[in-house]
Amino acid sequence: MNSEPYPIEKIIAGFSYLTMGMVGFIWLIIGLFTKARLRSFLQYHIFQSIFISLAFTVISLFISWLSNFLSIIPLINKIVAQITFLLNMPLIFNYSLIQAVVYGFVIYLAVTAFMGKYSYIPWVSDIIDQNISR
Repeated sequence: MNSEPYPIEKIIAGFSYLTMGMVGFIWLIIGLFTKARLRSFLQYHIFQSIFISLAFTVISLFISWLSNFLSIIPLINKIVAQITFLLNMPLIFNYSLIQAVVYGFVIYLAVTAFMGKYSYIPWVSDIIDQNISR
């Protein structure tokens, strides 16, 4: 029983990605206080946006830690510095390659949510699907 999501659900789902899960988290708190049951479309996108933002934070911290650790080792520190520079130098409209990929990914997720569709990300969407009944 997949019904078309309401326009407000599409807006909340899209902005949840654009704010890295913050709008969705606030919407969950509002739903908790009003005892409103969220529909599966909104649950899916809110939980996926929160999961992705947490995963992005953990991966960023790990890469930062690994880069700092490898920069101590002689010879390898020059390679790490060169890779870090190449990935972070301004490339596309003054955005680095990493920024362009992350922003493109977030825009893809937000646009699919605004369209009322379920975006699919391997492994992440499977985890979210197992915990939300559609």
